[in-house]
Order: sequence, then structure tokens, then C-alpha cells
Amino acid sequence: MWQPDPTSLRLFIAICEEGSIARASEREGIAAAAVSRRISDMESALGTSLLSRRARGVTATPAGEILLRHARHLMQSVEVLQSDLSEFSSGVRGLVRVLANVSSIVEFLPDEIAAFLQSNTKMNVVLEERVSAEVVRGIADGIADIGICRDFVGASEVQTLPYRSDHFAVVVHSAHELAEADVISFAETLSYEQIGLSVNAALNALMRRVAAERNRQVRYRANVSTFDAACRLVQLNLGLAVLPVEAVAKYGPYDLRAIPLSDEWATRQFVICVRHQDQMTIAARRFLDHLLRSKD
Repeated sequence: MWQPDPTSLRLFIAICEEGSIARASEREGIAAAAVSRRISDMESALGTSLLSRRARGVTATPAGEILLRHARHLMQSVEVLQSDLSEFSSGVRGLVRVLANVSSIVEFLPDEIAAFLQSNTKMNVVLEERVSAEVVRGIADGIADIGICRDFVGASEVQTLPYRSDHFAVVVHSAHELAEADVISFAETLSYEQIGLSVNAALNALMRRVAAERNRQVRYRANVSTFDAACRLVQLNLGLAVLPVEAVAKYGPYDLRAIPLSDEWATRQFVICVRHQDQMTIAARRFLDHLLRSKD
């Protein structure tokens, strides 16, 4: 049975991405003949062609496409493994990888990580921001130990635990027509241009769905990747934004008004995602317990 090795997989990925053995060999600093020989050995061992060779380059065969998908996943796992093990050379005895959406990072997560590290000095937490759907996907794929995301993202392939909640509000400039309202429904905002978050953000998908239920559309004037950028555009009175009150409170210098949304969905829950609680490392389990204790 063929045993994949990291070098061969890396070369195969390079060939598929470059569309040429010559360019892949140049990129990886290995002679083209040696690259070609490795691919031939792989094809011989597997008993199938992996590349379609043409005058202008190469493309992956159906078998090659399958290998490419798995090769990328394996190489990503190897990189994570190397990174994790390198932490121990610097004296860290436990490592927890966390994927989290921007709301949790702005509102509370850094404080929770800091508190955890104060009482677990031989451990480290690596945090990466992702949109909620990517958090779930990353946990399902084993990229990280723990994920924190919104509860309205489908998460059937992972285990979820209820965590904290926050509350959405309509954020407007003090001179905006809606600025004097004490409370407002989301439907009332649909007549105005809005500042949205990343097009892949779970909140955007929820708002589009709610608007569609009323046969309306959300009119975005701009999409930005951070709450800070959204608040800045609202400050310039370029539109309104639907954001968590807890996040807006972090941006005091802006001349903004946060008007609570009256809609039932405006109170949203965060969930913690894990693959299998009974298979977590000691460090990950300890961090999960810390998060669950702190939510109360």
C-alpha cells in the first residue's frame, strides 16, 4: 500500500496550483526531473493517473482531484502539528486552539483567555478569528479544539454547548432620522441604507432571511470586516448598522446612538463548539470548563 510522505504531497499540491511541473519545481526548489519521478512513483504505487499532461501544462485527473483535497487537509494537519509541538520547546505544557467569531472576540473572549492564562501559566491559547460558519467547519475538520459562534449557524456535525448571550441594536449617527427612537423593529430599518459586516457573516444571512420574510431586501451601502469600521462609517452618517450593544459599548469615542431592537431574534446566544468532549486534551478540557464557569 502506498504510504504518503509530506514532500510528495507538497510537490503534488504545487503542481496542481501552478499547472506545470516546471513551475512547481522552481517554486519548491527541486529539480523538475526529481519532481516528475516522484509523481510517476505515486501513480505507479496507486495504479492510476493523477495528472493529465498537455502541451501547455498539467491538470489533475478525477483521482488527482481526490488526492489534492486530502493532501491539502493532511498538509494543514502537519503544519498544525509542527506548530503545536514547537510550543513545547519554549516551555508551554499545554496548547488550546480556539476559533471564534468577531462578536465574541470584541465582547468578552480576550478577557476570558487572559483570566485562564493567569491561573494556567504552563498553557497557551492560540486564537483565530473566523465567521461563525467557518468556526463550525474548522471544529468539524479538527483544525481547532474549541469554537465560539452564533447559535443560528447549523452545527449538526459538532457538539454545541449554550454559552453567553448578547443583544442587537440599531446603531445610528445622532443626526439620523431614527436617532430619537427609544426602541425600533428591524422592519423599520429596511427603508434606510445599512452598513453590513463581511458578506459571509452569520448576522448578514439572518438579516437577509428576516427581510425576505417581509418581502423586503436589506440595502447595503458598504460591507466591512470589523465593528470598528462599521462604527466609523455610521459616525460619518453613511448608513445605519445592526450590531451587538455589548460590542458598540467598546467604541465610546464615536458620536453614536444604539437603539434596542424589539424583534424576538434580537437577543442572540453564543454556543461553544467541540468535536467530542470525551476526546479533548487536558488543556482544552480545562479551558472549556473555564469558559462554562465564567458564563454564569
